[in-house]
Amino acid sequence: MIVELGNISLIAALAMAIMQCVFPILGAAKGNQTWMSLARPTARLQFLFVLIAFMILVYSFLVNDFSIAYVANNSNTLLPWFYRFSAVWGAHEGSLLLWVLILNIWTIAVTFFSRHLPEHFLSRVIGVMGLVSIGFLLFMLFTSNPFERLFPVPVDGADLNPLLQDIGLIIHPPILYMGYVGFSVAFSFAIAALLAGNLDITWARWSRPWTLLAWIFLTLGIALGSWWAYYELGWGGWWFWDPVENASFMPWLIGTALIHSLAATDKRGIFKNWTILLAICAFALSLLGTFLVRSGVLTSVHAFATDPTRGIFILALLVIFIGSSLVLYAMRAPSTKTTGSFELLSRETFLLFNSILLLVAMLTVLLGTIYPLIIEALNLGKLSVGAPYFNAVFIPVMTPLVIFLGFGVLSKWKQNNFIKFLRKMRALLISSVLIGVCIGAVFYAENQLKSIAGIVAALWISFTSLYSLFIKIKDKKDKIIAFKVIPYSFYGMLIAHIGFAVSITGITITSQHSVDIHQRMKVNDKIEFADYKFHLKDLEILSGPNYQATEAVVDVIKKDQLITTLRSQKRIYIVRNMPMTEAGIDAGFTRDIYISLGEPLDDGAWSIRLYHKPFVRWIWLGAILMAIGGLLAIIDRRYRLHKLVKKASSNNNEAVLTTK
Repeated sequence: MIVELGNISLIAALAMAIMQCVFPILGAAKGNQTWMSLARPTARLQFLFVLIAFMILVYSFLVNDFSIAYVANNSNTLLPWFYRFSAVWGAHEGSLLLWVLILNIWTIAVTFFSRHLPEHFLSRVIGVMGLVSIGFLLFMLFTSNPFERLFPVPVDGADLNPLLQDIGLIIHPPILYMGYVGFSVAFSFAIAALLAGNLDITWARWSRPWTLLAWIFLTLGIALGSWWAYYELGWGGWWFWDPVENASFMPWLIGTALIHSLAATDKRGIFKNWTILLAICAFALSLLGTFLVRSGVLTSVHAFATDPTRGIFILALLVIFIGSSLVLYAMRAPSTKTTGSFELLSRETFLLFNSILLLVAMLTVLLGTIYPLIIEALNLGKLSVGAPYFNAVFIPVMTPLVIFLGFGVLSKWKQNNFIKFLRKMRALLISSVLIGVCIGAVFYAENQLKSIAGIVAALWISFTSLYSLFIKIKDKKDKIIAFKVIPYSFYGMLIAHIGFAVSITGITITSQHSVDIHQRMKVNDKIEFADYKFHLKDLEILSGPNYQATEAVVDVIKKDQLITTLRSQKRIYIVRNMPMTEAGIDAGFTRDIYISLGEPLDDGAWSIRLYHKPFVRWIWLGAILMAIGGLLAIIDRRYRLHKLVKKASSNNNEAVLTTK
């Protein structure tokens, strides 16, 4: 009976989503206050019904209800309870339910934290989010129902994919989905502004905190996915240009362009149409990522390769949502008037250049991702596009972006004095190059040119960011007060840019200077590698809750002193009879020592792979700093929704926010 309650809850959620979409949008168009007032309660009821369905599915996993096909296919009685919990979103149907739940969480957040928005505008925002819910609830009910019954009921389940039996599954997908789905809020604000026919700066200011929050989650989600792949797959890699990795990276690129374009629109009233278009594109790419993961058109360690019918359904949703949005954009955008002006040498120009470069970078990734699919669909053969392509086309696009980023930080709005600007930039550029060359020449003799280029880029971003802080306080008598009055959004920009520089440093050095060896070893064998001595002390046989494992115990010695003892396992999961490698990692601030146990050989020997990966942690440290920067920008007083100033538009009757 409880399973049927899950189905009923999803149907009830669909009914609420229809009401949430239809009545508020029509009410806003007709000025009907009663219909507009339905936006919040219907959204909250929809959330409640989706939450009930989600909790029922969680309960079904925890009690091993194998009468549900989804549970039987993705769980097992031997599976630890915390993996049974995360198995809820470990495959297609459950992850789609999580997607819808997170969409409802964002909607609920909008209903509670946007109380000061004009009723008609908020009604449109919530209505658009309801429309998105309708699409995905229909998708779930007709093609991907997580409560579908299985008969006869199996004695035990097929188990969760061993690749997913890790803490990464518990934290990575929810955070990534929060980013993915979060761009639906920016999309809804943009569509609401288009429906209202009022593309002034107020909508940009209202949507900016929501967009930043989605970007933060997506940044952390991508970083967590990279970290998970690094330690779980046993390859020592942190990014593979996998199609599904690309599917999350593309919205991040456009989201980054969007938050900078929103800043220009909010501050100067410019790029209104461009900002709207970026908001549509960010959500479109989120839907495209959903299509790639769930359509069955690609093979990936991340993908839910399922019935292509599902892919057709998602593709239809993509066409309907984005096609209708672009039509609306084409109708409304030409009437938008630009209120701000700026010279060629200005912050506005650099922001525009960088957003265009981010768009171009996204297009290079998109081409490399979908081109093989197009070739295969046309029966022209199979084509594989890997790291050589992406490195060859992506890095050259990002290089001028890094240069313009530094220029943009130190430039002024509207215009800059060319001579003064050049004088200011010259010293920073020369310093970045000289210090970068020295570091590269002294520490990284091999692949020196690439190493120097990456280090110079990181120094350039860091120096220009820090110098912008120096400019703000240099003429102030009381430096402490000067630091205090600087807005949080400025500190957020500063930390985010430095975080970007830290990630560039990590990417450059670990890509160019990581070393590894593939070695045959027996117990008591010793090898020297990367200034360390590795001693295979023992091979132990272990039993886990649902696997058998051989564990290599390796002492790491440097200068006759024991640094650490690493343990790497080769596991065989009992139910699926599937092997998995658990790497042993000694993590450090400037390097990782990484060991991966391979396959058994003759005479009791094993294949063992050893890695030395310098500065790999800086990749994820940079992402954390970028997220912190985004958070500081959100808590800036200027962007707290209840502090936004009420303005009257000269073109329409729409009221805006009221100052408390």
